[in-house]
Amino acid sequence: MELHMHSHHYVRRSPDWTAAAVSGLAAGALLLVVELFWSTMVSGVNPWGTTRMIAAILMGRDVLQTSLFSVGTVAAALLIHFVLGAVLGMVLAVIIAPFQLDSSIRMILLAGAVFGLAVYLFDFHVMTRFFTWFADARGWHTLVGHLIFGMVAAVCYWKLESKDVSH
Repeated sequence: MELHMHSHHYVRRSPDWTAAAVSGLAAGALLLVVELFWSTMVSGVNPWGTTRMIAAILMGRDVLQTSLFSVGTVAAALLIHFVLGAVLGMVLAVIIAPFQLDSSIRMILLAGAVFGLAVYLFDFHVMTRFFTWFADARGWHTLVGHLIFGMVAAVCYWKLESKDVSH
């Protein structure tokens, strides 16, 4: 039996940008589905609340004043959500690749969970200075959603990344 020890020290290694962006998009799609499920099936709240909160980043606070469905609001929210998902997938890859955190499923899940926690803390405790309406979304269900996002993005990246990316 061979014992493989992976050192997680910094090495010059570029991420696979396509795999990173696709991983962020996939994880973002899952987070969207989880959030819609949670709001309608568990919390019993309007499923468009989160959509309006995201759209308000681009469209302004006025979009928060209505609970009606709007194609424009949904389109803005999806655009923001998926752009952020792709960008966050690339940020995660920038962390994973040089520190070789893709050495095992356990390591990639841990890296993804820590990343999801960091994104949650940044989004709901730092960015709420600028987008105050997100403070209402703080809570364990949002934290769990972000942990899931991070772990799914990390595992997708691990599975999709090209092993031929230059080192």
